[in-house]
Amino acid sequence: MSIQQYHFHIRKEALKFASAHMTVFPDGSKESLHGHNYSTEVSLELSSIALNDTIAFSVVKKIMREICEAWDEKVLLPSQCPFFELLKEDEQAVEFSLCKKRYVLPADEVVFLALDNITSETLAGEFSRRLILGLKKLPEFSLIQSVSVRVEESPGQGGTCVWRSKK
Repeated sequence: MSIQQYHFHIRKEALKFASAHMTVFPDGSKESLHGHNYSTEVSLELSSIALNDTIAFSVVKKIMREICEAWDEKVLLPSQCPFFELLKEDEQAVEFSLCKKRYVLPADEVVFLALDNITSETLAGEFSRRLILGLKKLPEFSLIQSVSVRVEESPGQGGTCVWRSKK
């Protein structure tokens, strides 16, 4: 008897976000502040595609859209980076140092991510973590064998994170 695997894929033009970031390097240097129009793609490996086990595309797209909206038109900052220091934060502004450079940005345009760097692969990991939190609310979650999230900063260039069930 053969084992069948089923994959469920979503990549839609609307499921994207435009964000600014600065990649940090191990020597304490970094890129200049710049942005990308990131695209996202999700693939779920399912153990069953029976009628009673169906997961609607719309449910997964809703979770993806919420993550994209939270990061869209924001500056993404790595709060766990050893070269990052939060100097001051209030309702109006965020003042921080990254790789010994000081920045002040409007508070409503900044998103702190509990990451040590902001790269396509770390964003794929964080996107995956948030997606799985949303998927765990589904009764069909136990049917998901793996989740693959790809975040591209430009066509053909990006990072992927794969989560596998411990079953």
